[in-house]
Amino acid sequence: MFPKSPAENKMVSHDAVSRGSDDVETVVGPSVVVEGDFASEGNILVKGTVSGSVKTARLLTVEPGAKIMANVKAGDAVVAGEVRGSIKVEQQLELTASARVLGDIQCQILVVAAGALLQGKVAMKGLEGASTEPNDRRRVARGGRVRGEEEMTEDSAEV
Repeated sequence: MFPKSPAENKMVSHDAVSRGSDDVETVVGPSVVVEGDFASEGNILVKGTVSGSVKTARLLTVEPGAKIMANVKAGDAVVAGEVRGSIKVEQQLELTASARVLGDIQCQILVVAAGALLQGKVAMKGLEGASTEPNDRRRVARGGRVRGEEEMTEDSAEV
């Protein structure tokens, strides 16, 4: 009915992420509980519960109602369930409206739907070494001239 906004057109959905990927190699069913280190080279679909660690080179999908209580490493990930632990994704991490994440996130692209809950730090590739401090710490000195902090320190030493 209404045309999509430019922002909506750029959002990448679960379907778009999985389109270029192989079929799901491993499924953790809704009644399955996995404990320990869980690793795969293929796509993983979690509908049940996993605790320990989860690692895949490809796509990890966490369905609504699924729980992961583990540190996660994946090529791409779509979270619609709950994750308690750090998430490290090489490319894109998508948090759907039903996602609940308690842990730190590292990724290149982060897509967060309205309603998703996140408690933790987010670090995105491309900003390594960037400071959260303002870049320009200058002050206005007598006479209205803008001077850097070093100049201000030199002047106060002369007084």
